[in-house]
Amino acid sequence: MLEETGLVLGVRHSAGGRRWVWRDPRLAEADNRLALGLAQRAGIPELLARILAARGIEAAEASSFLDPRLRDAMPDPSCLTDMDRAATRLATAIRNSEHVGLFGDYDVDGACGTALVCDTLREMGCAVSTHIPDRITEGYGPNTTALENLISQGATLLVCIDCGTAAINVLDGFEGRVDRIVLDHHKPDGSILPKGIIVNPNRLDCTSGLGNICATAVAFLTMVATSRELRRTGWFEDHPAPDLMKRLDLAALATICDVMPLVGLNRALVMQGLRVMARGERLGLATLSSVAGVREEASAMACGFALGPRINAGGRIAQSNLGLKLLLSEDVVEARALAEQLDGVNRQRQSVEASILEAAMEQAAEQIAAKNAVIFLHGDTWHPGVVGIVAGRIKERFNRPALVGALNEGIIKGSARSVPGLDLGAAIIAARQAGILQTGGGHAMAAGFSLFESDAPALHERLNELLADAHTLPAQEDLKLDGAITLRGASLEMAAQLARLAPFGPGNEEPLLAISNVRCVKSDRIGRDGNTLRVLLQGEDGGTRLKALVFRAADKPFAELLEDPSMPLLHIAGHLRTETWQERQNLTFFISDVSGA
Repeated sequence: MLEETGLVLGVRHSAGGRRWVWRDPRLAEADNRLALGLAQRAGIPELLARILAARGIEAAEASSFLDPRLRDAMPDPSCLTDMDRAATRLATAIRNSEHVGLFGDYDVDGACGTALVCDTLREMGCAVSTHIPDRITEGYGPNTTALENLISQGATLLVCIDCGTAAINVLDGFEGRVDRIVLDHHKPDGSILPKGIIVNPNRLDCTSGLGNICATAVAFLTMVATSRELRRTGWFEDHPAPDLMKRLDLAALATICDVMPLVGLNRALVMQGLRVMARGERLGLATLSSVAGVREEASAMACGFALGPRINAGGRIAQSNLGLKLLLSEDVVEARALAEQLDGVNRQRQSVEASILEAAMEQAAEQIAAKNAVIFLHGDTWHPGVVGIVAGRIKERFNRPALVGALNEGIIKGSARSVPGLDLGAAIIAARQAGILQTGGGHAMAAGFSLFESDAPALHERLNELLADAHTLPAQEDLKLDGAITLRGASLEMAAQLARLAPFGPGNEEPLLAISNVRCVKSDRIGRDGNTLRVLLQGEDGGTRLKALVFRAADKPFAELLEDPSMPLLHIAGHLRTETWQERQNLTFFISDVSGA
């Protein structure tokens, strides 16, 4: 933990209950030679250089970080175990115009990966059938009935996308009948894998170092390897080659929504994918952006907060294949109908989530008071399609790993979310291996599970042991800041420079700035539900002003400070961004926390 000298503006307990600390202690140094040297050599502003230096970016890397090129970040797909086998088998399927059955997961990553493979194989002459399982009736991962149905439609090759690594019994049941390929990224339960071709950077014998990519990225690399194999054998001398680059919009959307770290290959995939998305060539995404009222269609924020939740909504509480159908749609009328349906389902999802969240928060507070390292909740009236979202909200509120499940007929099925530094996926797998869970798996930050209700106390006890380090975490995560400025220093030029660091996400968080000594001279509630707080900030000089916003204001304990006109000077922390409205650029500060000055 940082010493008190590492505090930003002396804030040790904000209105949001958080300490304000530097993301990197070197940011506090007025004479930060590393940052000053980086600014000079890379020809960038000092604030930008300080932020890059704090993230470990050196002068030689600055250019490639600010403008990443996929050709520089792209690995040889063959570095993935079993990739060459997968490429050879898929190339054979293309040459023989085989019928391929795709089984994808019901989340954004599964839908995007399935759409990417489906698009590519169809372009190269294969017939393709798809199946996205129903979350409630089928659960996660491939099942025998669905795979049999794909075979009955003519499939001679089955490909599982964003699932399948743990489906040993199901997939091995088809041995000798049909070939199977798994394109996944979830951690396996030990070294035993299904028979067939398993491309997964997290399998124990894979030395690719690509364990932080999503399944859609695995699918993209597989299509690259397949095209390379076809090119090697002369296939494209008589057949058109597929345009894989135009499908990077799917890789970008999945990488963002599956919360993969936006560094290295992921950063390059997202940067290039957003450029593809900006062209608006994928009818389904362009239509969904329009229906959702997204101003900036091609941004990480639009993907994470507008497009992704709507695509996910179908798999959560409606028809699981709606998102995939939208991503593949080439008919304007159909795309509009699907987009509007997903938009409506997403509103329904929000209502269902709200009905659960209040009770879940109360129970979570009780478990924290009882000194649990891990929060584990379940309810018999809770909808299984939203428990993952609720787990995420609880994790954010209490800064602890959180598991939330829905109880039905003695079985709890749920989702879990973790905090940085605690590998929840490994803990879930360990509990499964101990016989406490019926099913379970995932990755470091998210997992799924099921168990008998009678085993719930044993699971909670076991996770409290495995993730005991959560006890050392503060009640609220420290707010890690990248800079402190005055209101006068906030400018369109500064916001534009900060935007050069985008896309933002895990591993490359959006820069957080503290603005010192401001007054709130005006406030009002806006939005459909009045849960967005709009304020006007004024500097000590009485002249400089800046518009600011607080989202989900009802959940923010500092909102009342901003609405109290009698408050003296405040320090505020948040993100400085430009917004375009009616072809004009406006400066807005998005507030994350507030403290008395």
